[in-house]
Amino acid sequence: MASISRSDVGQLADLPAETAGSIQSQLSPRLYSSDLAPTRAANRTWGRYSLFALWTNDVHNIANYSFAIGLFALGMSGAQILAAFALGALVIYGLMNLSGYMGQKTGLPYPVMCRISFGIHGAQIPALIRAVIAIAWFGIQTYLASVVLRVLLTAIAPDLKPYDQNAILGLSTLGWVTFLGIWCVQVAIFAYGMEMVRRFESLAGPIILVAFSSLAGWMYWRSGLSIAWSSGNAPTGSAMWLKVFGAAALWVSLYGTMILNFCDFTRNCPDRRTISVGNFWGLPVNMIGFALIAVVLAGAQFSIDGKLVQSPSDIVAAIPNTAGLVLACLAFLIVTVAVNIMANFVAPAFVLTNLAPKVLNFRRAGLLSATIAVVILPWHLYNSPSVIVYFLGGLGALLGPLYGIMVTDYYLVRRARVNLPELYSESPEGAYHYLGGVNLRAVAAFIPAALIAILLALVPAFETLSQFSWFFGAGLGGLIHYAIANRGASYLEVSGESIAVDSAHH
Repeated sequence: MASISRSDVGQLADLPAETAGSIQSQLSPRLYSSDLAPTRAANRTWGRYSLFALWTNDVHNIANYSFAIGLFALGMSGAQILAAFALGALVIYGLMNLSGYMGQKTGLPYPVMCRISFGIHGAQIPALIRAVIAIAWFGIQTYLASVVLRVLLTAIAPDLKPYDQNAILGLSTLGWVTFLGIWCVQVAIFAYGMEMVRRFESLAGPIILVAFSSLAGWMYWRSGLSIAWSSGNAPTGSAMWLKVFGAAALWVSLYGTMILNFCDFTRNCPDRRTISVGNFWGLPVNMIGFALIAVVLAGAQFSIDGKLVQSPSDIVAAIPNTAGLVLACLAFLIVTVAVNIMANFVAPAFVLTNLAPKVLNFRRAGLLSATIAVVILPWHLYNSPSVIVYFLGGLGALLGPLYGIMVTDYYLVRRARVNLPELYSESPEGAYHYLGGVNLRAVAAFIPAALIAILLALVPAFETLSQFSWFFGAGLGGLIHYAIANRGASYLEVSGESIAVDSAHH
């Protein structure tokens, strides 16, 4: 066995001439670019706090609070909600670690990671599914942030209200100004690359924690230091546990997108412990704190006037002074932008780069995906329940099978051994060429698992099982793939900074 000193195939100048030439000859311009290459150790700047801040922004977003408050409205008690989120958080923690370790060890972005199990060209299937979901939600979240900005502007400048009365393609003049303004801010942050994303997420994290903790404290004070722990008769016995497990499963499903492409971030982490520690504080600890804040917000409001709020924005609207309203709206804007960049901007940028690496780099691909998010007029998507449920919900049901196949293939079939150079090679003898660049075994595992997941998620007859569709999809996808996977390929063993190369093969 011969040893290569660096695992980054993109840094050929650092390698011995003979080795560099051998690897360079394998790299296809249709598969390789500097943005798709493994991250160098020197560029791995995401530490424990970076991951904690990342998850702080993602957990404490308006949509998640609406979900948690909705559980209170459905009759679950505060204790049951906390139990559901604690259980869901532990499951997410384990799943994210598995996904994150893959990114840290290989240094690969999500679309290239997909090549391991689906093939160098078959990888476009899982990559595009993730990108379509992300682009649609990027537009929707940008629109929701613009609504908050409109509320803020009309509160401090009432003269702007007339500009919010007309309609141009479904948005008022003020609506277009705020939407494009939020859009430009996100594009500007993203234009400076992943390091700027890290800095923004790190800055936004503490702001979000302080803002929502203060809002919960204010509501607790307004309620006379006494909150309702249930909006009605909370379920008991087996019905209670079904509600708790169902809520936990739905919470996991909400993170199905990030579970898939978490490697886009952990490829920038220096070691596994960074991931496990950062995720521990950012996921279980953070999520339990989030659930407690949500229970206080909903319980305090119910204790005050017997009303069930839909989201924190309803509570913000009741803030009596303009200064408090402005600060709360700014906090909402910051968290929405932070979540949108993290969950819905990074993923499609890598995917589009992967589609045409000769033409698109990370920044150009990000601008293209953001432009598509405007062209689709996302407010129409958001206002169409059928689109949200059947289109985005159907695509979301596919995320479980993809995760099950990728993780099973990486850990159980390949034993975490990956041939990095051949991920960028179109050679028919390459480890990931399979049949025309597509691993039909992975596709064969994906199709039945995806169909079952979609049926469970969308068909009313399976409503009681729909909340567990992600788990059914992931489990079936992984089991089928493991049963039919080909173990006969040859690999390079990747370990930190080294690659052990089979000299007979290379």
